[in-house]
Amino acid sequence: MAEQTIAAPSPGAQTERGNPLRRFLNATEIDTRLLGMVIALFAIWIGFEILSGGLFLTSRNLWNLSVQAASVSVMATGMVLVIVTRNIDLSVGSILGFVGMIMAVTQTRFLPGWLGYDHPMSWMVALSIGIALGAAIGAFQGAIIAFMNVPSFIVTLGGLLVWRGAAWMVTSGATVAPMDTRFRLMGGGADGSIGATASWVVGIIACVLIVLSILNSRRQRKRFGFPLKPVWAEYFMGLIGCGLVLGSVKVLNSYYMPTNLARRYAEANNMAWPDAGLEISLGIAIPVLIALGIAIVMNFITNRTRFGRYVFAIGGNPEAAVLAGIKTRWVTVRIFALMGALCAVAAAISTARLNAATNAQGTLDELYTIAAAVIGGTSLAGGAGTIAGAILGAVVMQSLNSGMVLLGMDTPLQSIVIGIVLVMAVWLDTVYRARAK
Repeated sequence: MAEQTIAAPSPGAQTERGNPLRRFLNATEIDTRLLGMVIALFAIWIGFEILSGGLFLTSRNLWNLSVQAASVSVMATGMVLVIVTRNIDLSVGSILGFVGMIMAVTQTRFLPGWLGYDHPMSWMVALSIGIALGAAIGAFQGAIIAFMNVPSFIVTLGGLLVWRGAAWMVTSGATVAPMDTRFRLMGGGADGSIGATASWVVGIIACVLIVLSILNSRRQRKRFGFPLKPVWAEYFMGLIGCGLVLGSVKVLNSYYMPTNLARRYAEANNMAWPDAGLEISLGIAIPVLIALGIAIVMNFITNRTRFGRYVFAIGGNPEAAVLAGIKTRWVTVRIFALMGALCAVAAAISTARLNAATNAQGTLDELYTIAAAVIGGTSLAGGAGTIAGAILGAVVMQSLNSGMVLLGMDTPLQSIVIGIVLVMAVWLDTVYRARAK
């Protein structure tokens, strides 16, 4: 990071000198919309902390919030690609419910007879079947949209009804439980967390990756002759990124197992139980790691692959994309297949967390997923959206839900608040894009 850059004078140089904030944002290249969302999220947290009498920003609530946001976060990453191409998917909640029911039935009724009860491979077989089924459903809906020219709104609205009904028909509405012990790890909880030491290791690895990413970005800019960020800006972004990661790990490690679970854990591991008890950190929950891993992969797909470039090209100008030789119909099918596979992963997280599959599972998740993507900056007009914004949008949505539950607000009032937030997010997106023109 020893290179120095000399900025060429520009017509707005005098204005930039007189505006330190603008100079800072330009130097660090911070996405102002993403920054605004972060500020809004902190404002929501502080507001609920005050209104709840100090209950919101506890390590326990923040740990639960991270786990509860995982399934919607996973689906929101796929919804970004769907909306970027000017489509919509209203069926994701129903697909989650149907695939979750199939995975539950598979591991409770079929696999025990084939592999034996609680076989080490049961969870892998059930998860593989679920992902394959979800991808097939998504591809089927995508093919209808792409090759039969039926609007995605209508196809997925039909899917919302069909797959919800199919979930009921699998067991005639009966709840299926319990799940395989290894499968349940994907849902979090005391067993589905990696502990304090492993969490610090994950945090340190993440910090190393952040630094390497900054160094690689600087090297690529220099290689292709692009302007370089000031060295202080690189250090600043690295410190902020590592600080957020390690701070999050610290908060999650501050949540300890409840006494009864800690005593059971001590007995299982032949640990002495002192009079004062044991403080055993849960650390990062496995569903959170799954969501973050999928977010990284999806970010790579959207920004570093030909498929990702095709997606944004179609959303920006569908006619030009066709003229450029992009097979837009097959891209659409792949997008919806990917969305279906992500619904299956979310179904596994949700089913594992509940340790059961119910007919109501995933109800209204389609609205929360769309809201997360839109709040995160994905434009309903197509052509714009980010994976990081969708993840942040999911956290915002879950923060609102968690805060309202702590305040004891009735469910109808919660729905009113979520609806108002969604409308305001779309309105703000419209204003932002009008000013950007």
